[in-house]
Amino acid sequence: MRRLCLLPVLLAAFPALAQHESCAEPAHAGVDWRRCYHDGRELQKSQLSGANLRDATFQRSNLSDSNLTQANGYRAKFISAVLKETLFDGADLIEADFTKADLTNASFRGADLRRARFFRAVLKGADFTGARLTGADFLYADLAGAVWTDGKHICAEGS
Repeated sequence: MRRLCLLPVLLAAFPALAQHESCAEPAHAGVDWRRCYHDGRELQKSQLSGANLRDATFQRSNLSDSNLTQANGYRAKFISAVLKETLFDGADLIEADFTKADLTNASFRGADLRRARFFRAVLKGADFTGARLTGADFLYADLAGAVWTDGKHICAEGS
């Protein structure tokens, strides 16, 4: 009986134990990768539209040229990830962490980025048309050439 009481403690101490079988599934539209660890993976040109990426981590992963439109990336971690030319249109990325990520020419059209973190991220040429950015952190981010939420204003070099 005592061992059963320890299971929640072990899962809290070692979150990797909590991963579910779908974490091993290959990338495809609608995949359920919530709470999965995909750190350091090569996932270029992945089709992840409509995927559940809630609380997943992609630290130091390469998702360049991928499609994450309409994905649920609530609190997902893309720290130091390469996300060049990636589509996040209409995605739920509330509290997502893009610290030091390379998001050159990424598209966030209509995405929900409330309280997202872009600390030291490279956002050159990114498109934020129609995105929700309340509380987003852009401290030291490179926004040169980025299209702002109104779809008209383009950030100047050195922004």
